[in-house]
Amino acid sequence: MRTDSQLCIGAVIPQTGRLARLGDPLSYVLRRLAPRLARTRVGGRDRPVRVAVRDSRSDPDHARRAVRELAVDEGADVVLTMAGTQVLPAVVDACERLQVPCVSTTFPWQAYVHRPAPEGGHRFAWTYHFAWGLDDIARVFAEMWERLGPAQTVGCLWNDDLQGTLLRREFVPVARERGHELVDPGGYQEPAADLTKHVEYLRGNDVDVITSAATSTDLALFHREARRAGMRPRLITCSRWLAYPHLHAGDDLADARVATLVYWTPRHPYASSLDGTTPAELAAAYQDETGNPWLQPLGLAHALVEVAHHALVHADDPDDGRAVAEAVSRTRLHTMAGFLDWTSGPTPNVALVPLVGGQWQSGPQGHDLAVVTNTALPDLPVTADVLPAG
Repeated sequence: MRTDSQLCIGAVIPQTGRLARLGDPLSYVLRRLAPRLARTRVGGRDRPVRVAVRDSRSDPDHARRAVRELAVDEGADVVLTMAGTQVLPAVVDACERLQVPCVSTTFPWQAYVHRPAPEGGHRFAWTYHFAWGLDDIARVFAEMWERLGPAQTVGCLWNDDLQGTLLRREFVPVARERGHELVDPGGYQEPAADLTKHVEYLRGNDVDVITSAATSTDLALFHREARRAGMRPRLITCSRWLAYPHLHAGDDLADARVATLVYWTPRHPYASSLDGTTPAELAAAYQDETGNPWLQPLGLAHALVEVAHHALVHADDPDDGRAVAEAVSRTRLHTMAGFLDWTSGPTPNVALVPLVGGQWQSGPQGHDLAVVTNTALPDLPVTADVLPAG
């Protein structure tokens, strides 16, 4: 419960349910930074900042209830969230309805902006996001395809939901402008039960590359069925293949060398605005404490907390939600995830994160995410060449 002097950063995190592993980075970062936040200088005096967490249970309805608990019971001054194509919009829309400032990430900005309107039709008065665009993904993926040759015939494995619709609108024109032919067999319903018709259509059109936004489970199903049909694409690019690439797929994709987008690694040339911690130091601390390998969302989770702290410190009145939201809107901040600038994004509520290309390759330490293109971030070294599938 909040006291008069305290400020509160709330977080909606999937601690249980199917997305639970994806909640680990933000949970870890909040534990790590809580002592630092407890001694925050705001308006010329010390104001302790308390962290309050609620479990979304990987479910949109529970996520909405979690926001209400944070707003009503905890008096949260700002709410943070990440992960979940259904859960994240539920959190954001609940914050709009309750007029609580919110910062979110790990969701292409077009999907964030063009999601169905919440009940009542209000949006973007209280909520802010940082990520990349579907057009950015297209440029990075096309650059990796071009490592195999200048023009590719690319099969599209996209769902029949908003994600697939936006990919067809935002991704396809960018790829075609670079000379690639895209073959789309139509959307599939998630979770997929049978993708043999998609395999047959793509095989019949002699695709050499597959691009997808499938879950690990659905991509593994496609890969199994493609192999049975004698289809062996030279490269698979997948934009959901970010955090735990082999968590659900088992050995079904071990030889696929899936390529993906990269927004954060321990080698990124960034530092925390709170204490100067580098990506390498954060990744090492996470691995030492949890016993788990570093993962890309760790950097974005840290940046979420940095933005919340910055907004509370720089708000005209940190006890006024509108002032905190306005502080986010004018934020220009070097963070663990790079320079975030809400004053020059594609929309007033979005800041951009640069993307490069990566590929999961086998090495002495198991699967490692190699950086294979770096056009958008030349200060990040390329560590390997794109390898065709085995």
